[in-house]
Amino acid sequence: MSVYKRGGRYWYCFVFDGRRVQRSAKVKNAKDARDIERAEWNRLARGEAGLPDNSQPSRTVGELLDTLKSTYGDENKISQQTKSVLKHARRAFGSKVANQLTSKDAEDYIAARRKEGKKNATINRVTEIVRRAYRIAKLTAPEIRHLSEKDNARKGFFSDDEFRRVCSGLPEGVSDFALFAYLTGWRKNEVASLVWSDVEENVIRLRAENSKNREARSVVIAGDLVGMMDRRKQSRLANGVLTNLVFHRDGAPVAEFRKAWASACVAAGAGKMVCPKCQGESTARKCPRCKTRTEYSGKIFHDLRRTAVRNMVRSGVPQSVAMKISGHKTASMFRRYDIANEGDLRAALESVQRYHETETEKVVTIGNAK
Repeated sequence: MSVYKRGGRYWYCFVFDGRRVQRSAKVKNAKDARDIERAEWNRLARGEAGLPDNSQPSRTVGELLDTLKSTYGDENKISQQTKSVLKHARRAFGSKVANQLTSKDAEDYIAARRKEGKKNATINRVTEIVRRAYRIAKLTAPEIRHLSEKDNARKGFFSDDEFRRVCSGLPEGVSDFALFAYLTGWRKNEVASLVWSDVEENVIRLRAENSKNREARSVVIAGDLVGMMDRRKQSRLANGVLTNLVFHRDGAPVAEFRKAWASACVAAGAGKMVCPKCQGESTARKCPRCKTRTEYSGKIFHDLRRTAVRNMVRSGVPQSVAMKISGHKTASMFRRYDIANEGDLRAALESVQRYHETETEKVVTIGNAK
């Protein structure tokens, strides 16, 4: 026997006389749900109640996804990215009856997305959320293949000049948001969560519940953060109301700004608009040849996190300190974000060359002394 949470209520599930009994306890407390479950089992054992009619139609995958979304909402784990993935999953599988979804359906979806040019990681996010919806519902999911993401790790980062050009093209309220991520390496949702009660004297604190790894951390207001925080204080009054959000757009939270980001990156030479059909580049929203809506390709907001890690390492910040600022829990993941480019490799070889020259000079000096 077991109880589990679905949405905001607890359900119970057990097997009696070889048949599965699964019902909502209609309560929000796990202990109460267990008491109701035990009482139901006892009624069945005494013959006071009959087994449920299992002839009712099964739920659809869309209903499972709705339950998963509700669960995410209760746990405060839902984000714009999660909403987008749920939307794609519902579009692909939502109308299917849950116990009739097959591995072939999943393979057909994978093939169709690959034909559209989507990457394995993009496809995996959708199939994984479908598997998760089945787990939450305590149902057995069909075999769904997980595609390899071995070569999927992004390596994008910004040079300082490149970032400044992009930042200058972002709308007011978003430019400081991006600057904070560029300097600290904090994730988008973490930056968006900051309120003025998180700012104490010269320290900005991220609360544990707003951190991806559920660990609090902080950053000292210094350097470029000083001027940025002064601008945020001056912009606190929005539409005649004093907002509690550190970063906002006319008093509203900073949520999605993909179009503004794409426009700024294209103008700065950090991205381009590409036709998904002919792969031709265009500055317009529609391809002049195919009349198809162009898609943005280039630097993404998360590249600011890689940039911050890279800059901290190259400026001599100890790895342990840098990890506390960025919020990386493991050294291996931190190193993955420390992207090296040709300039770094050239500098390394030049350093080795200078070392060899110094050692040669020492040998010559010792030889002449003899």
